[in-house]
Amino acid sequence: MSQSLLFDLQPQKRVWKVSEITERIGALLEDSFPDVWIEGEVSNFHASQPGHLYFTLKDSHAQIRCVCFRDQARILKFRPEDGLHVTVRGALGVYEVRGEYQVYVTHLEPVGAGALQVAFEQLKKKLQEEGLFEAARKKPLPVLPRCIGVVTSPAGAAVRDILRVLKRRFANVHVQLYPVKVQGEGAASEIAAALRHFNRVRFAEVIILARGGGSLEDLWAFNEEAVARAIAASEVPIITGVGHETDFTIADFVADLRAPTPSAAAEIVVQSRREFERHIAARFSDLVKEMRYFLSQRRHHVRDLQTHRGFRQLEVLVRRRHQQLDELSNALGIVLRLRLATARQRATRAGAQIASFDLRTRAAALRRRIDQRTEALRAGIDRGLIARRHRYEKLKLQLEERSPLNLLERGYSIAYDSSGKVLRSAEQVALGADISVRLAKGRLDATVRRKRSD
Repeated sequence: MSQSLLFDLQPQKRVWKVSEITERIGALLEDSFPDVWIEGEVSNFHASQPGHLYFTLKDSHAQIRCVCFRDQARILKFRPEDGLHVTVRGALGVYEVRGEYQVYVTHLEPVGAGALQVAFEQLKKKLQEEGLFEAARKKPLPVLPRCIGVVTSPAGAAVRDILRVLKRRFANVHVQLYPVKVQGEGAASEIAAALRHFNRVRFAEVIILARGGGSLEDLWAFNEEAVARAIAASEVPIITGVGHETDFTIADFVADLRAPTPSAAAEIVVQSRREFERHIAARFSDLVKEMRYFLSQRRHHVRDLQTHRGFRQLEVLVRRRHQQLDELSNALGIVLRLRLATARQRATRAGAQIASFDLRTRAAALRRRIDQRTEALRAGIDRGLIARRHRYEKLKLQLEERSPLNLLERGYSIAYDSSGKVLRSAEQVALGADISVRLAKGRLDATVRRKRSD
């Protein structure tokens, strides 16, 4: 056999390009592992600006790169962290640029702890570090809420419990219900929208965010970051009543006040009104006692003043003015009655005239005249009352200006000799005589040691 024939029988050499062999390997991996579950520890985790997640999954002997694109990352219940033991689900493929094979992750769940519990702890830690749980940012509940906003399911037991408590404890309160889904797809966005609505319209002075009990999955809408942010941004105070007494959600930590149940939330909202009413009743009782004591002191003071001649004259003057005021009031009543009688007579005459003319036309004209006369009479009465009131106020002011009490309050005093007569001259008493001095508050007993005529 010739040498050329032997050369022709040798297999042809295939030279692959790097991209070709990489593409072939990728196709083999994708065909062989289209859906695989892998368990390992997360390391080198980082997120890109668009929202893609990159990390390495490793065990004690090997490691593999993983990528979770933004669309899948949005539906993850928790965020991977370095050191977290997880199980990933996805497809194997090759990243041709670096010639590395990796897992394209579609699902991720922790090993040991539930995904929801991990997500709960992660969000709780994040919001706590931002200060959203601080007591300093909590708003006080209003004392007398005229309108209470309720965000819950319209078909659940929570809304019935809330309305029953409010009707029993505060029947005339205005309640606005914003119906929302409280679990399932879209529940968190509806709750956040309801809270923003109440802050925008500003009808409600306090908001109750509530739902009945359930599992962690049932209550998950109240652990979503969107709901927590809406509560933190609310300018209207929010009280939560989610689940049972042992249930805690992220919304409870961010809210201004947490109640153990929906009905307890309603109790707390109206309790502030009851405390206010008790406070008002106590203050009213104290005020009545103070007024009684004050009036008792004034009565004793008036009786003391009545023992002096000057004040007896003042009392006579006051009685005289009161009598004059009664006479003026009686005269005003007589004038008013005369005017009303005259108006009735005119109305009677007008009625007789109406009988002989077109009743409808004459009645309308007469009604207008009566209205005009009534308005004029009412205006005259008002002017008369105002004039009498001004005169009464003037007389009252004159009485107050002439009151000896006002003189005493300005620093003057009244001196009496031993027999109780008012002293108007130093010549009325002798040296060594006993006198008394009446002040605005109290009395002084003194002895004359020196006299001066100036």
